[in-house]
Parts: sequence; structure tokens; C-alpha cells
Amino acid sequence: MTALPLSAATMMLLLLALPGAAQRRPVDTPPAVTTIRTEVRVQRVILRVPRAPFAPVAYSAPRALPPIQWVEKRTDRCVPLQNLAAVTINRTDSVDLLLSSGGRVRARLADDCPSLDFVSGLYIRPSGDGRMCASRDVIRSRSGGQCRIAAFRALVPAR
Repeated sequence: MTALPLSAATMMLLLLALPGAAQRRPVDTPPAVTTIRTEVRVQRVILRVPRAPFAPVAYSAPRALPPIQWVEKRTDRCVPLQNLAAVTINRTDSVDLLLSSGGRVRARLADDCPSLDFVSGLYIRPSGDGRMCASRDVIRSRSGGQCRIAAFRALVPAR
């Protein structure tokens, strides 16, 4: 069987049948030349911050270390998103953010928002500046709820 040359109309029909063809639009050009331009638009980006894994308990340890007591200190109003590593839940009114540098920051949540919604981690829609800021941004739970961040506090071990 020999291959037949395809006409321009047949080529256009084949191109329209390809996946994503609804996004393709011909550009206004002279009728002799047909140009197709493809546009891709990202509607939204959401970052997922996983919950920190629990450390396994060693049954053969002679004595367990007491849990670390954290003291809240003043800190910046914003946290760079690239520094977030994980999240822990220690209180009902806040979540603790573990930073890639080893530090901790407590995100205090608005009054009507329990932290228990974030058991499986949290989701953040990044802003243009790449930071998560108090009184501006919200964190989202996997179930679809969202909480406004009221304030950030740096956490340091008590002496």
C-alpha cells in the first residue's frame, strides 16, 4: 500500500484531534501559511508540608530523656517557604514548623481554628514573594479547611 499525500485540511483535522487541541488557536497570519501556537497556563500551585515522623521508642534504653520544653520568642512576621521541612502538632491552637536549618517556628492559628485538622500535614498556596506571612496567609488542611495564621513565634529550648 502506498502512502497518499495529506492535504492541508486533512492535516488541520488531525492536529485538532490531538490531546489538548482545545487549547490550540491559530494565529492571524496570511491564509497561505497556518501557524499553531500552544499555551499552557498554571492555575494554582500548592505546597505540601508533611507531618514530621515520630521517633521510634527504644525499649532497651535505660532511661528515656524528658521531652524538650520550648520557650516562645519574638520573630519575624514572615517565614520563607523554601525553609519549611515539616510540621508537628503539640498544642490545640498552633502548629510547629520545623525548618530545614534545624530551627522551629510556632504558627499561632486564628481563634476559631483547631490545629487537629492538620494531622496529615498542611498545604500552603505560595504568594509572589515566596514567604508565608502572619495576618496575610492561610494554611489548608487535607480535608479542605483553612486557617488564618495569626502570628509566628520562634521556639528555643528552655534552660
